Order: sequence, then structure tokens, then C-alpha cells
Amino acid sequence: MGIFDLIIIGAGPAGITAAVYAARKKMKFLVISKDIGGQTAWSGDIENYTGYQFITGPELVSKFEEHMKKYNIPLRENETAVEVSKKDVTIYVKTDKGEYETKTVIVASGKRSRELGVPGEREYKNKGLTYCATCDGPLFSNKDVAVIGGGNSALDATIQLMSIANKVYLVNIAPDITGDPVMKEKIERDNKVIIMNSSQVITVQGQKMVTGIRVKKNGQEKILSVQGIFVEVGLIPNSDFVKGVDKNERGEIKVNSYNRTNVPGIFAAGDATDVPEKQIIIAAGEGAKATLEVFKYLSRLK
Repeated sequence: MGIFDLIIIGAGPAGITAAVYAARKKMKFLVISKDIGGQTAWSGDIENYTGYQFITGPELVSKFEEHMKKYNIPLRENETAVEVSKKDVTIYVKTDKGEYETKTVIVASGKRSRELGVPGEREYKNKGLTYCATCDGPLFSNKDVAVIGGGNSALDATIQLMSIANKVYLVNIAPDITGDPVMKEKIERDNKVIIMNSSQVITVQGQKMVTGIRVKKNGQEKILSVQGIFVEVGLIPNSDFVKGVDKNERGEIKVNSYNRTNVPGIFAAGDATDVPEKQIIIAAGEGAKATLEVFKYLSRLK
């Protein structure tokens, strides 16, 4: 196998775009990822990806896969990076299935769902409590459900569930919804949705499956009787495995405008970085930029 020019960790929008550019530059490279599509696969309706007036997350992931196949991109799927470290001029990528050597790395590992951290959450995970409306929403047809959060991911989940569930409680700890105004207007117009701002989830309740949540608002507690709970309270960067790089207080990898970290040869792109906005199209652009910078970096190596 030998030493690679580049290893890309992650196959979301950033990683896939980085890989397409690497293929076009005829690099010796490899993509390592536990899945294809990343958070895009969780998305419902996408209306702001250039070239598509409307496309669903799974449909866009299918387009990503087609593009990868066109370039015959070398992929290690269902493989997870557990450590990235550099010694002398070589970067070592250790996974749950092996170890690789490379001259450069692009970390495009994205983010994972943040937990509520309340009693009952882990007990009822996959027993009525989920972190993906796109994946699990259809299981809750004509049932009462709760979406926890007030940002874009929570609004996206709510919009998906409006056509599936009987009733949707949107439980938001903040005083107001912080997501896109267009999405906010959609849920405010639907009489299935009950918006509960300034409300905090105290416990998840159930027997064998979820039966409800206890919510606190203005010092008063009440139980919402629901059969499904969709947790959408933010994301945590998948960056713990990258050693030696600077990260901010949120754990995001610090990069400059060239996608370089403080460690020469280690680049990063997409939602795992401290780039301000987390959008599919931005991640894709960052992935392209990262590979172009890797190509320049490699051309200067002795």
C-alpha cells in the first residue's frame, strides 16, 4: 500500500468534494469514513444548495455517491479514524481496522448530535427517542411527538414531522426560535405544531418505550404525553482523535483561510472546523479549497 499523498477522513460534503478534487489532481489518496453523506443524509428538504431549487438530503447523498463512482474514488467505508498524529514528516492515521501512513491529511469528520444529558435519555434511546427525523420520522405516523431545540436542525425536523405526526411539540429552551425565518414561518402556520419557548426538558419518561417528557417553564413543570422524541440541540465536532492541532472552546479544529491547522500537513474542512457557518454548500467549498491547498503543499515538499 505504501505511503499516501493524502488521506481524507470523512465522506460528507467536505470530504467527498475534497476527494473529487484529489482524483482530478491524480493524487495517491484514500477516503476513510464510517458512512457516506454525513449530516446531509439526516436532512429533509434542501432549498439552498446551488443548482437544485429543491432536493432532499438522501437524494443529494445519492448524487454525491454517483460523483464518487465516476472518479472511482478509493473508499474505506464503515471504518472509523481513532487517532491522527505526526512524527517527523510522516502522518499516521490509525483506525478501528488498521493503520496508514500519509504525507497529508484532510480532517472532514463533521459533527455528531449533542445529548440532552437528562435522566431517561440514554435509557430510551432508539425506544422512542432519536436524533434523526429523516431516519426515524416515518415510524411515528399519526403519533404525538416532541422536537427538542430551536435552531435550524430542530425546525427541519419539525417540518418533516408535520406531514407525519398527529401533533408536534417544539420544546425550545431559548426565549425565541433562532432558526431561519422562512422555516419559522412554516411551522407557525401549521396548527399541528405547538411551540414552547423558554422550556427545559427535565426527564424522559417511559415504560418499555417513551411515554412522555417532563418540561419546566416559568418555574412550573408539566408532562407532555408523547410517543416520540427528536433531540435537535446542536452538534459536537468529531475532532478528539486528532492529536496536536489547536482547537477552540467548542472542540472545533482551528484553521486559517487556507484550511491549514497549526500542524504542517494536517488540513481540515467542514463542520469539524471553526469556520463560522455550518452549511452543506460551505462544507463542500471548504473541501475543494483544502485539496487545492494540499496539492500546493505537496508540490513544495522536498
